Amino acid sequence: MEPRTRCQAVQGKVLACEHDIRQGTSGVFGTQGLTMGTNENLTGALDGVRVLDLTTMVAGPVATMMLADQGADVIKVETPSGDLMRHLSRGRNGMNASFLACNRNKPSLAVDLKTDHGREIVYKLIATADVLVHNFRPGAAERIGLGEDALRAIRRDLTYVSITGFGERGPYAGQRAYDPIIQAMSGLADIQRDRETGRPRMVRTIIADYTTALTAAQAITAALFAKHHSGQGQHVRISMLDAMISYLWPEAMPSLTFVGEERDPSDGDMGPDLVFATRDRYITAAALSDDEWAGMCRALDRPDLIDDPRFKTARDRSINAVERREIISAELEKWIAAEILPRLLANDVPSAPALSRFELLQERQVRESGILEQHQSEKFGRVRLPRPAAQFDRTPARIRTMAPLLGEDSTAILAELGYGADEIARLEREQIVSKQSVTRSRSG
Repeated sequence: MEPRTRCQAVQGKVLACEHDIRQGTSGVFGTQGLTMGTNENLTGALDGVRVLDLTTMVAGPVATMMLADQGADVIKVETPSGDLMRHLSRGRNGMNASFLACNRNKPSLAVDLKTDHGREIVYKLIATADVLVHNFRPGAAERIGLGEDALRAIRRDLTYVSITGFGERGPYAGQRAYDPIIQAMSGLADIQRDRETGRPRMVRTIIADYTTALTAAQAITAALFAKHHSGQGQHVRISMLDAMISYLWPEAMPSLTFVGEERDPSDGDMGPDLVFATRDRYITAAALSDDEWAGMCRALDRPDLIDDPRFKTARDRSINAVERREIISAELEKWIAAEILPRLLANDVPSAPALSRFELLQERQVRESGILEQHQSEKFGRVRLPRPAAQFDRTPARIRTMAPLLGEDSTAILAELGYGADEIARLEREQIVSKQSVTRSRSG
């Protein structure tokens, strides 16, 4: 396998690089690598777990990337044309930023699953795997020989994970699903609707995809924990619609909880939101507890509001939410942000400026926390990525490699499975496996 560059990064600075031979405790594509600080000899929490990732786009790839960050040996299995996400924007040297951000720490095998030889390769990988994840529509895995029964005959204790848009039953079960479709079906677009026209609106980020990714990653680790005790694999089914409704329910739909006493969930949510204008920029501030409300009133030089009967208790403030927010909006417009934010924080009121995405890069809290790292890649140049969000002190999660080019590791994976050089060459000639060549270019 050609060396790939790994970099040690702390608080946004590249400290050291080495060639990534990727030969660790989990096979050719092992999980050993550079670590941060004093954790150089520690492996991730999921070290020794092998995951076959047959998913595309965002939800599945991000879920498996989280497992890879935490030490799992995740092999991305793609068609010869590759994950559609590879083709949705321009990039640098054959890699676009969106795909890179969803697929780090994975080798790539590009194989034609419609052929017998292609499926045979995947079956051999199944025998080495702990987890398989796919996001085919219901019935598709069975049609290409990758259904649960077929794979469990190869690896009985396999954790088999299927991610769908709507589940396996119901009128939408066989339909394709993208994030906006789930936002619409889950009620999120209604929550975001325009206050004046009533027109539903989408959140301008693919929140349903990422909610599903988090749900899937947690479910996979729970299934692995259960297998540790029982020795048995199981089928984990996750639908995007399930994940999104569960995510939204506690805050956006609690008034539908008590059967027979349902109330309109939109009652009270049509007032101003928690983005406030000051004289020079937008900020946010939230006062939920009595102490926070008193602190906000003192910060605004409005102590008379503390004992106002409309706002005396948290329930009073909820009932009169629209009026309360209108008053706060009017008061905050009298201040510049640099004056009122320190006053709010001094009174223990949660508050912050509403940052632009460019401002985020220079924000002191982000920089001092080390949230963003820069990595030097021989193929893609200098790359900025957020570190894995969960920080482990004994089993560190880390970025070990950039996302792979399509089929970049096909040859090494086949060799690990016992294929000889002549056989690998034949599979490449017959286009059963393939790889992408690097095209030197700049981002567009």
